Amino acid sequence: MITIQEVSKVYSLESGDFFALKNNSIHINKGDFVAIMGPSGSGKSTLLQLIGGLDQPSSGNLIVDGVQLNNLTENERTLFRRTKVGFVFQNYQLLPMMTVAENIALSLSANKAPKDEIHSRVKQLLKDVKLEGKETQFPSQLSGGQQQRVAIARALAMKPRLILADEPTGNLDQKNGEDILQLLSKLNKEEQITVVMVTHDQQAAAAADRIIVIRDGEIVNDRKRGVMGHESMASSLA
Repeated sequence: MITIQEVSKVYSLESGDFFALKNNSIHINKGDFVAIMGPSGSGKSTLLQLIGGLDQPSSGNLIVDGVQLNNLTENERTLFRRTKVGFVFQNYQLLPMMTVAENIALSLSANKAPKDEIHSRVKQLLKDVKLEGKETQFPSQLSGGQQQRVAIARALAMKPRLILADEPTGNLDQKNGEDILQLLSKLNKEEQITVVMVTHDQQAAAAADRIIVIRDGEIVNDRKRGVMGHESMASSLA
């Protein structure tokens, strides 16, 4: 699903070049649930943005679901994001002036899907995330957990094979956070959707099958869940 070969991301600053990522190589299989962890500023969100086509690497090769992202034009990257990837963010990024149904239907409408198809898909997605009856409400009328469920439904609208989640439980209390992680795990296990999740929370990372730890732009640990002990993980994140 994802092949990253010697990928670096460099930002040119007045003080000199800053390496957000340094020559990292990763392979993520279809159906994996991967958590990316690391201290603030370690490069984990930068890596997620590159995988999602929100930014381009400075060097190296990056292939996602058969698409080589390195040299895509901005329009090609937009099409890739719209059709291949579902994004879930910490702050939900719902449009406040649109209803729940309209937010979920955004990508379907952008791709000019027929109205009856949009209606049917939105109805099914609301059922999948247990928000039936909320379609005419606005984001401000929902709890944080409900808003994140809407965001996940929106991410699923185009039936992507990959979900990228950036701190999806960061603004939620423990109960709602656990519910969101269970939903992501269910999508991963039952629908074989590949999930790559950035998190600073070890409890959230425990939902994943594999944990990648980044520090100072470099991968310092890549383990199946349960292989690395708590003390070793804490040391990697320090």
